[in-house]
Amino acid sequence: MGVLTGFLGVGGGFLIVPALVMLVGLPMAQAVGTSLIIITMNSLAGFLGHLHGQQFDTATVVVIAIFALTGIAGAFTGTRLAKRLHPDRLRQLFALFVILLAVGLLYDNVGQMFQ
Repeated sequence: MGVLTGFLGVGGGFLIVPALVMLVGLPMAQAVGTSLIIITMNSLAGFLGHLHGQQFDTATVVVIAIFALTGIAGAFTGTRLAKRLHPDRLRQLFALFVILLAVGLLYDNVGQMFQ
């Protein structure tokens, strides 16, 4: 998954969640949670890898804090929503999201071919 994620340039959850559900047989909620842990570890490793010798100004720290706090808030909100949605409905919504993302990427890349 890491090679595909790096090669395609898409978020890890985009590939990891379907792989965990279809190949490993995890329930959707467990696959999403597992994916979030994997993405967190990858993000932390990347951040620490770029940290050496870097100095952060106030604006950078503010942006990092905003992303971290909204990510945490989103995780809690998503957990609440997932408890209210039937797993089949959650799977359908995720499939719709993946299709919309694929259409958006296709549109963006086809548009670049003709420039």
